[in-house]
Amino acid sequence: MNSIVLRASAWLALAFALPALAAKQEVVIGIGTQNTTTNTVTGGVVIKELKLLEKHLPRTGKYKDIAFKLDWQNFTSGPPITNGMMAKKLHIGMMGDYPLLVNGATGQSQQGNETQLIAVIAYNAFGSGNGVVVHKDSPYYQLSDLKGKLISVPFGSAAHGMVLQAMQARGWPENYWNLVSQSPEVGTTNLQEKKIDAHADFVPFSDLLPYRGFARKIFDGVETKVPTFHGVVVRKDFATEYPEVVVAYIKALIEANGWVRANPAAAAAKVEEWTRIEKEVAYLYLGPGGIHTLDPTIKPRWLDTIKTGHEVLTRLNRVKALNIDTWVDETYVRLAYKELKLDYDAQKQSLANYDVGGQDPLCKVAITRPKEAGEVWVDGVAITAYSSPSCTLSAINKAQADNRKVKVAYLYDRALGIKVFADKAFYALNASDPKKPQIVPFLLKKDAEAHAATIGGRLATYTEALAAASGL
Repeated sequence: MNSIVLRASAWLALAFALPALAAKQEVVIGIGTQNTTTNTVTGGVVIKELKLLEKHLPRTGKYKDIAFKLDWQNFTSGPPITNGMMAKKLHIGMMGDYPLLVNGATGQSQQGNETQLIAVIAYNAFGSGNGVVVHKDSPYYQLSDLKGKLISVPFGSAAHGMVLQAMQARGWPENYWNLVSQSPEVGTTNLQEKKIDAHADFVPFSDLLPYRGFARKIFDGVETKVPTFHGVVVRKDFATEYPEVVVAYIKALIEANGWVRANPAAAAAKVEEWTRIEKEVAYLYLGPGGIHTLDPTIKPRWLDTIKTGHEVLTRLNRVKALNIDTWVDETYVRLAYKELKLDYDAQKQSLANYDVGGQDPLCKVAITRPKEAGEVWVDGVAITAYSSPSCTLSAINKAQADNRKVKVAYLYDRALGIKVFADKAFYALNASDPKKPQIVPFLLKKDAEAHAATIGGRLATYTEALAAASGL
């Protein structure tokens, strides 16, 4: 018994002699994501699933006694993320341009709840990504056809801003149509059941619904010529207390962007697995020459977009004041670039995306004009690029003749410059020379009709365009 007491006393003395081990402080980081908004996936679900933030989080200095817990919260649009940030339940959030400006204005109106725009996730320099769709059987083909009709849109979203901007640009009154607020899920169901005349939405829904076979896009945000982007905001107090964490998040974002570009088809398949958004749609946005460009830098023209959007909402008394100069903070993204030995200023000046390229295996020429190229995704085969619409459609014909399933094919709209699904496009067709048919794709019927008139051709369907390419 005495030996036991002695040993116990020795251990007790040793315990008092050693410095007390401090328990790690747990810090919860609330991150608001939009998993089904394809342009935000590299800022959210990709980082989460690949555990990239954990990889880059600081662990030395003041952080050695901190245990971070990541609280990922998924939403279908930006406004609820702003609500979570104002309630101090979220520290980092991602959303489109109009929700971003409302986020900044809301934070500045509530002292102690200020937010900062710290990085961009993805952009389209001319506004594509938002759009208006109608049922595939609808008689409507352009915005003016919808006068007096029932249109739904998620209020407060980037798509809502696009609709308001389009109205103001045309001089239409706010009651030009009957605009109601519906989430993407509700608007999708109501459009499918023909309970509404049109649905306006943000990425990817204006392309997802046509891909699923029951809708047709009649307006794309690129027609506004006003850039659109999705960005990242943080609570200012969180960024001030944990600046290295904010830098770590941006490093994770940069790595996520590189992961997508390294193998976009495989990345699109993973995005489908994680979000249930079909890989063919994800690839439309994030693949080479896709609708949106992945780039974290904060370019001056994006801030001009915010100013334009703020003016639109101010005229409608829908937003509070916003001091953009104090809201935007490039400190963290610049530091992330510096630590990764990347040139921030050079990237900030660039609008380059990675493009479709290579050698056309059918027409035996190099692909030198990416905006005239096409891609065909055959089941069980890697995505293959072709040099022109004619060669792309001919490749589809050959695959089908060999009883191979074509999952999807992509072309570029000649007027708008955006990537489109080949089977959803309208075509200007002049097949007077069967060996060299002129086949030009367009998203919008009116553009195809106008171009057909200039080439002495006619408006054609996808089936007719395929037939015209069969002689190649």
